[in-house]
Amino acid sequence: MNGDRRLNIKYHSLTGRITWPMMYQAFRRVKRNRGAAGVDKVSIHRFEANLADNLRCLMRALKQGTFQPLPARRAYIDKGGGKLRPLGIPVVRDRVAQEVLRQLLSPLFEPLFHDDSYGFRPGRSAHGALERVKQLQRQGYTHVLDADIAGFFDNIPLRVIMQGLTNVVADGNILRLVQRFLRAGVMEDGVLRPTTVGTPQGGVISPLLANIALNFLDWHLARSGFRLVRYADDFLVLCRSARRAKEALLAVTQKLTELGLSLSPAKTRVTNFQAGFAFLGFEIRARSAQMRAKSVERLKDKLRQMTVRKHNLDAQVVVRLNAVIRGVARYFATNFSTVREQFRYLDAWLRMRARCMKFKRKSVHDNWRLRIRHLRRLGMVFLMDYLKPMET
Repeated sequence: MNGDRRLNIKYHSLTGRITWPMMYQAFRRVKRNRGAAGVDKVSIHRFEANLADNLRCLMRALKQGTFQPLPARRAYIDKGGGKLRPLGIPVVRDRVAQEVLRQLLSPLFEPLFHDDSYGFRPGRSAHGALERVKQLQRQGYTHVLDADIAGFFDNIPLRVIMQGLTNVVADGNILRLVQRFLRAGVMEDGVLRPTTVGTPQGGVISPLLANIALNFLDWHLARSGFRLVRYADDFLVLCRSARRAKEALLAVTQKLTELGLSLSPAKTRVTNFQAGFAFLGFEIRARSAQMRAKSVERLKDKLRQMTVRKHNLDAQVVVRLNAVIRGVARYFATNFSTVREQFRYLDAWLRMRARCMKFKRKSVHDNWRLRIRHLRRLGMVFLMDYLKPMET
């Protein structure tokens, strides 16, 4: 079903679907995702200390339409290369409320989303998006529009989100609750900054709202005969010729302008599988899918912080290193990736860092003093452990 036109089906009385089990389930999900306290400094543990009363009070406010969210707390995470990504961290109470809204709205919009949208949807993943890209390549879609929306989460017009919602939802209370979240503002350095556009990254409901907004783009491209693969705001349009890819660029630009968004000229280009392109942490080429250079450097930066030479190589360090290695391996060691040489290099580099911690120096002679089997006895795992043996 097309998400880019007014639908005949409208959902009324969603407020009546808010129940005690839903409230409790929403809290459990928020707790599982952990996260820091918001502007009220109430942690998840503190909220849980009086859980029944807090959830009853929140449920009453949601159903009566009196709920007022607090501003999100501004925080930043390192994107690498000296760049920071702004996050908006809602208070725990607001995160629970957003999760309730997500549970109400997600089942309504899931059937309306395009099949080639993979981000933050049940049963879909980044690996699914990457496999779809390789599948389209095998079908002859060899040219690619590698597109990047400029400051997407910070610049989504609220009218676009609300239009997507009102096409499906007719419960005024639910629509007002979403609007209040979008206009709640962000607190940074003690100063309240109102929000008139965008949905802060860090909010529980933000990914769903982003998908609702970009569903207009998905269906516009599909009706124009283009094949796209999208994961949140990161997307590719795959074509059979360079001419068609340039037409895709024009179609995307026009639709985004209509939505009040724009492409980043520096990060958007028409390319092909022979030249390669980056997508979801991978550098994809005609016959390979490797870790992109930024992914390698980000991993090395993380490992550097954990293997400072003046510290000791003890059991706690090994546990933390193993958690990082397992996470990287689970993501990059796939049935379509070609990362064997990169993993071999990174394993050798990590062993060098471990030996520097052990002997407080960097020397090739220490390779014999602390061999791989000794590191394994300490419990260390390596990236190569997660690759299938090469067939002989």
